[in-house]
Amino acid sequence: MAYFDAASAAPLHPVARQALLASLDEGWADPARLYREGRRARLLLDAAREAMAECVGCRPDELVFTPSGTRAVHSGVAGALAGRRRVGRHLIVSAVEHSSVLHAAEAHEADGGSLTQVDVDRTGAVDPAAYAAALGEDTALACLQSANHEVGTEQPVSRVAEACRAAGVPLLVDAAQSLGWGRVEGDWSLLTGSAHKWGGPSGVGLLAVRKGVRFAPQGPGDERESGRAPGFENLPAIVAAAASLRAVRAEASAEAARLRELTERIRSRVPGLVPDVEVVGDPSRRLPGVVTFSCLYVDGETLLHELDRAGFSVSSGSSCTSSTLTPSHVLRAMGVLSEGNVRVSLPAGTPDQDVERFLEVLPGAVAAVREKLGAPTATENVRAAGPDLVVDAIGRRCPIPVIELAKVIDDVPVGGIVRVLSDDEAARLDIPAWCEMRGQEYVGEEQAERGSAYLVRRTR
Repeated sequence: MAYFDAASAAPLHPVARQALLASLDEGWADPARLYREGRRARLLLDAAREAMAECVGCRPDELVFTPSGTRAVHSGVAGALAGRRRVGRHLIVSAVEHSSVLHAAEAHEADGGSLTQVDVDRTGAVDPAAYAAALGEDTALACLQSANHEVGTEQPVSRVAEACRAAGVPLLVDAAQSLGWGRVEGDWSLLTGSAHKWGGPSGVGLLAVRKGVRFAPQGPGDERESGRAPGFENLPAIVAAAASLRAVRAEASAEAARLRELTERIRSRVPGLVPDVEVVGDPSRRLPGVVTFSCLYVDGETLLHELDRAGFSVSSGSSCTSSTLTPSHVLRAMGVLSEGNVRVSLPAGTPDQDVERFLEVLPGAVAAVREKLGAPTATENVRAAGPDLVVDAIGRRCPIPVIELAKVIDDVPVGGIVRVLSDDEAARLDIPAWCEMRGQEYVGEEQAERGSAYLVRRTR
């Protein structure tokens, strides 16, 4: 089985396994105690903190360990907002942040705070000028990921940090996806990470808060981790997380070059192997091991099952995956095709032959799904012209509305209109994307008795 979902969780690094097993014997005691076993545990905890701080690029006393990356984000956002409450209650995030950041923003808004969500371009990147324009006198905090978890696009953190610093606003960087590859450049104020993203054990997050940043921990107080992460530290896991981060950093330069070549191979060859595919994300400013593409006329969940049967574990941002009826917020914000989305995220050490076998298997898997769904083929493109028509796809989920549109577009004359009725949220994204890919004109959306009507004009 080829595991291609490292962006969700990287396989445990061998160094992490060794450190975890060793520290289970040496680091089980309470590091806050003064007896021998406690002192030994404290030495392990301090060494892990120093190693982690060196990798992050901060002082050891600026970094605390949390039970997860999500907890680090929630604690960081809440603490920074509370610490600057006298300034104001305005929060800025990008539209493609990880759900942990967006959930923290929703909680802030529900509590009476204000929120600005900065849009991204079709590659998934923010414009630093848009962040600068959003900053105001009442802005308490800005958040920006270092790289996107779904499409791999790297964000211009340094330039956004400059704008925030000039305005006197702290910037929190979610570095979960990039920390294993190197430090986050720029004058950031807070930073979060998650060990299972770089090959450490799950259940370990980190929160770095630079000196001088106003920060007020929320919730009941606790004497551990500077009061910012209450509860007994999972010392064996923390030691393993620090050891694995140092290990992957030592390998990062060579492995990044190798994985970039493999993902570039996928990016360049998939459009030629599979018809009607859109490769998304920035082609150059992206994480080394992540490549994402979307396939017309394909149910994402069904495609994932086909690839799983063929021996490949991949992820997806399609609206039909994980029992959701709305497309990925990342793909929606980018305005790209969401149906049939596949995210390939290669772990360190991925063999070249696994990628080659994936490229051999993919065309057949996509074709099988399209055949099951009755997708149009090239032989179906010649039809007699008729009047404008309506496609009723109410109650039918992605990618059926787009498939039905493709089947009838040649039934209207050039200049004719096809009205697609759909109550699936994905249609709002996928029908315009289909028009762009097929050279048809997307006229717009109208309210319908049920759902919406999406108007498409045949141009050729």
